[in-house]
Amino acid sequence: MKTVILQRDILWGDPVRNCREAKQAIIRNAGADLYVLPEMFSTGFCTNPVGIAESKGYTLKWMKKTAAATGAAIAGSVAIEEQGRYYNRFYFVKPDGAVIQYDKKHLFTYGDEHLRFTPGDRRVVVEWRGVRILLEVCYDLRFPVWSRNRGDYDMILYVASWPTPRVEAWSALLVARAIENQCYVAGVNRVGTDPACEYCGGSVIIDPYGKTIAACAMNEECEASAEVDMDKLNAFREKFPVLNDADDFKMNN
Repeated sequence: MKTVILQRDILWGDPVRNCREAKQAIIRNAGADLYVLPEMFSTGFCTNPVGIAESKGYTLKWMKKTAAATGAAIAGSVAIEEQGRYYNRFYFVKPDGAVIQYDKKHLFTYGDEHLRFTPGDRRVVVEWRGVRILLEVCYDLRFPVWSRNRGDYDMILYVASWPTPRVEAWSALLVARAIENQCYVAGVNRVGTDPACEYCGGSVIIDPYGKTIAACAMNEECEASAEVDMDKLNAFREKFPVLNDADDFKMNN
């Protein structure tokens, strides 16, 4: 499964332009099975969603249209207003119009995201072209119990707006998640600035050994791609069945 990560410089509060420029990046990298965009890729990350969050679905409609036109899945998160509540919602959109959604579980309390957004309460795994994919958003990366592989996925997608001062943590934790869960990991961060932070990217695809197999250049808009090879993953898991020795646990939610 060919996966393209799209490291974008997001124009604050302008979904029309951000979607248009994302489409051009997708066109430049035609022929993939999956395109992954950053957290809140159409507006920029906002902890105060009033006036920014979408209620009429502009970005989701764009994702559906783009998925249908390319024959590929489109993934990324969007700020959503729904029945008076706000969600940081990760959409995974297939070419046939099917939409799988995950609401960010771990809201960023340091930035007051928890004061305005409603957290999700369930993990979501989507199957796409023979690969089982766990959907995660930004701050979820810091909480390994939530993302622990229970034998139910082969790849994790992390979409993020992860600021420059903490980018070393981003890079280290992505590698850790790939190794400990014996899976592929794609981490897609943004670049540029918003009213609160600067972002330098660090978007990568990592294999189950913890090796980087695709990487975007730092501090610039960039695309990179890699193949998710299920034959290689299954052979590794059969030869070194580390997941069979994992500790049993039960989540409270």
